[in-house]
Amino acid sequence: VQLVESGGDLVQPGGSLRLTCAASGFIFSSYGMRWYRQAPGKERELVASITSAGGSTYYIDSVKGRFTISRDNAKNTVTLQMNSLKPEDTAVYYCMAPVLLAWGRGTQVTVSL
Repeated sequence: VQLVESGGDLVQPGGSLRLTCAASGFIFSSYGMRWYRQAPGKERELVASITSAGGSTYYIDSVKGRFTISRDNAKNTVTLQMNSLKPEDTAVYYCMAPVLLAWGRGTQVTVSL
């Protein structure tokens, strides 16, 4: 099982980023997926999740209306579109397959002037 995140960058407040997680080594379309983040000095938190077919999603309150999780089961990818970014969104973002207990290595998102 391998999960590889990409798309993290330094962006100004109000900007946008699109994170992508490329999955391999398992039947991607059979599993729900999650995005977590961990800010410096804080615990890792669940940001968003999506069911295996993409029909249901979940977001923490602080990102509702700004972030969108989606997946492409033909390409084995899950994405996190992040708009209206705030400094408090600064964190390392991780892709996770909960049933498989598999994590990616993360991608750094920094929101700053």
